[in-house]
Amino acid sequence: MNESKTKGRGAGGIGAECLAQLNTGAEAATLTECLAVDFAALMGNILPGIGDDALAEMREAASAGISRRMPLAARLIAERLGPSAFGNLAHHSSDTARGWACFMVAGAEGVPLAERLAAIRPLANDGHFGVREWAWIAVRPHLTADLDQAIALLAADWTTDPSERIRRFASEAIRPRGVWCAHIAALKKEPERALPVLEPLRADPSNYVQDSVGNWLNDAGKGRPDWVQALSARWSAESPLPATARICRRALRSIPTTSSSGNA
Repeated sequence: MNESKTKGRGAGGIGAECLAQLNTGAEAATLTECLAVDFAALMGNILPGIGDDALAEMREAASAGISRRMPLAARLIAERLGPSAFGNLAHHSSDTARGWACFMVAGAEGVPLAERLAAIRPLANDGHFGVREWAWIAVRPHLTADLDQAIALLAADWTTDPSERIRRFASEAIRPRGVWCAHIAALKKEPERALPVLEPLRADPSNYVQDSVGNWLNDAGKGRPDWVQALSARWSAESPLPATARICRRALRSIPTTSSSGNA
């Protein structure tokens, strides 16, 4: 996919040929391409049995933000085609379709949290940046609703997984503030509850994970700067490694140096 194609112009200035490819199942190469996908067109092309009413509802929602359209698309697919559509979406070439699969995992009713996390895990490890974001955004409300169990499950084997994508999910999915998602009030107030997830990642060798942990702590620092400073000081003393130093720099980047220390 190449945004420089100039034969006609589609959404966001993307070439018409590129847009047509996206709407028939090609994988997006950039965030701009992700946001340009016509959900109704893609749905009609890759799910021919979805029904005109579902496509009409999708077209009516075209002006809504993408964070609202993703779960809507997943709900329509689940209602019209049932759970059997999940396998097709989860392995589809389109990153948007795989994102819909993430929200099908989130929308399934009566699924224990451990099973829901197991279902989202392959998508959390997806090769596409957008699918990995949808994976944690989709299940985040379930993690928030059962926060202590979520932290225990993530700490148990996500933080030690060989894949940096899985380890990063453990941190990113429960960031106190996060991006494109509701805040987690309990972790804004008591960030120490997430230490079982954060501690194993304090010297993670991956920049991808380091950035997430640093951002996590920076989120926490907006309400608990003394706690973040104290934790960073302890980590720096106990783990004097470049990875830990990089995490702590990111954690402290917006905390005034005049804040007094507290206890981690």
